Amino acid sequence: MTHPALPQAAFPTYRPRRLRRHAYARDLVRESQLTPHDLIYPVFVLDGQGRSEAVASMPGVERLSVDRLLPVAEDCVKLGIPVIALFPYIDGALKDPEGSEAFNPQGPVPEAVRALKREFPELGVLTDVALDPYTSHGQDGLIDADGQLLNDETIELLVRQALTHAEAGVDIIAPSDMMDGRIGVIRSALDEQGFIHAQIMAYSAKYASAFYGPFREAVGSAANLGKSNKKTYQMDPANSDEALREVAQDIAEGADYVMVKPGMPYLDVVRRVKDTFRVPTFAYQVSGEYAMLKAAAQNGWLDHDAVMLESLLAFKRAGADGVLTYFARDAARLLRACCAPRAEPRATSPHGAACASSSSPRPARTAPSPPRPWWKSTPCPSNCPSRVLPGSPAPARSLKTSSTRCNPPC
Repeated sequence: MTHPALPQAAFPTYRPRRLRRHAYARDLVRESQLTPHDLIYPVFVLDGQGRSEAVASMPGVERLSVDRLLPVAEDCVKLGIPVIALFPYIDGALKDPEGSEAFNPQGPVPEAVRALKREFPELGVLTDVALDPYTSHGQDGLIDADGQLLNDETIELLVRQALTHAEAGVDIIAPSDMMDGRIGVIRSALDEQGFIHAQIMAYSAKYASAFYGPFREAVGSAANLGKSNKKTYQMDPANSDEALREVAQDIAEGADYVMVKPGMPYLDVVRRVKDTFRVPTFAYQVSGEYAMLKAAAQNGWLDHDAVMLESLLAFKRAGADGVLTYFARDAARLLRACCAPRAEPRATSPHGAACASSSSPRPARTAPSPPRPWWKSTPCPSNCPSRVLPGSPAPARSLKTSSTRCNPPC
């Protein structure tokens, strides 16, 4: 049945390809935009100094000590990535059934928060609130003698963890544990202690997914969890109505943002959440999604940059306001290169855009080129997924004063 709101014109009166023929027309009608400001960069932090450890199942991802984290954070600031998300790797000797290391104010997460806010106060810092990296059994909270996770008793510990992070100066607290009622209790505790400006990003619809494997290796909880699972508190992948109930509860309890996790297999849920509640909605492109795309690209089966940007653009099209992704820095470099002023020819890039990675070699010049009239500037990428926003480190210049401005402008 034809939707009554849609135009009824038929071929040849209606030719959709008319609006795809030229770059300017595609720019005019593009419905979704992807910029570095849409990205949150997850990082894994560990104790010590001068330490970096590769995560084998996540090519390009490392666990970093705080001193090694700071240059990464500086890069995020330069690229226009607004938030960095911290996840801990805890030495096995420090784990116990209660996850008591989660409340240590000198642990890797509070130390990283203090260092980041001291060095880069303009960078948003998000911390994960859950006990699974800290417990000897790998579950997200306390368990009873039968191995069942105790909801209300766990919330008391999550409050202590959240307050530890707030005292360190964190901007966004992100409870990922999926305990019933924890958002309201954490919000009340933060307010009572004077942390009224601390924000909460709730993992509202977190599914019991098979896509988390590499992450559990990265935080060191895989061996502790063993063959157990989290199906008694994380959501059934078969359900989406349930996700709406979870989101509604978290909003009512004081969440500032809501999240769907994993990402790409659950874009239908992202769309339903955004359409239903119209609140800031985020999605997590999780470790398994990242590892799949990386593996395919390394084997030459997929174009790395093209699938990276296409996958992230899909989140925006589905309604997400932002994405947590391990691709954040690579994607931001490409997106900024798309519309950064330059005079050299640009190589063809994902989506037909004439973008080039910032690491691509530039041809040497023997003499400076004379300025070109603004109307003959380098063409804007034909399908550039990026738009440089106000406040970016290298914003586009006024159309009639720039000799290297994209034309038509981004």
